Amino acid sequence: MIAVIENGAGHVVEPSPLENLKQSVSASRLNCWLQCRLKFYFRYVLKITKPKTAALHFGSVVHLVLQTWNLARWRRQPFEIAKLKQVFEAGWLDQGGKIDWDGEEPEQKSSAWSVLEKYFIDTPIKADELPEAVEVSVEADLTQHGLPVLRGILDLVRARGRIVDFKTAGKTPDNEMALHQNGVQLDCYSVLYREATGRNETGRELHHLIKTKTPKIIVTPTGPMVEQHRARLFRLMENYVEGLEREDFVPAPGFGCAGCEFLNECKLWSGGRHA
Repeated sequence: MIAVIENGAGHVVEPSPLENLKQSVSASRLNCWLQCRLKFYFRYVLKITKPKTAALHFGSVVHLVLQTWNLARWRRQPFEIAKLKQVFEAGWLDQGGKIDWDGEEPEQKSSAWSVLEKYFIDTPIKADELPEAVEVSVEADLTQHGLPVLRGILDLVRARGRIVDFKTAGKTPDNEMALHQNGVQLDCYSVLYREATGRNETGRELHHLIKTKTPKIIVTPTGPMVEQHRARLFRLMENYVEGLEREDFVPAPGFGCAGCEFLNECKLWSGGRHA
């Protein structure tokens, strides 16, 4: 890690955001880098903050309730839907600022609780299955490979080392495409799990909570990370480091631009090395 240094006058100088970014990476940072480097620049270098979106709030509250449920099982506490509903209500009120609901907050709130109820009914996780880990922060020092430190938080590790990542979505995903789109995240989790435990995971699972009119739960399982995917992940991380060294912050126009929070900033980009 980069330590603070002193300038010629003896004053402590903190490393720049860019220098800190070179030292560590997470799945979310890497995915943002791969999606659009200019978006990465606005979010992680300039650290431009944007109001919380309705979709983000929906997902974060669902995640909070699932985390509470998993922690209760880890502590061998009985399943109490009333307590989970209290956590949901408190989490929904804690919106962290004004959210533009466009008049749909009651509908979205009802949908969020409905999809949680559906998950508790149809979950593949048995009530007496004790988690191996819940919401645990892990890091893997990859400097021996010429890479930054990898950091992340594992949502849930089921018994016998099955890594679970929870997703909310508005439509049913194609299983093959879901695994491809979330491959970087799943492989990061595998590297982190192996670093923390000294053993390989037995599998990975995506648990999609689908907020359609009739809620659905889609579980997409896949096996442990194979060497091909590990090599692929490390090459992507090399690209991340090389791009930061070059300050390669360029836009990637595409369908995702319509929902990007930095669309206005992107339109003002003049092609220079800094926005």
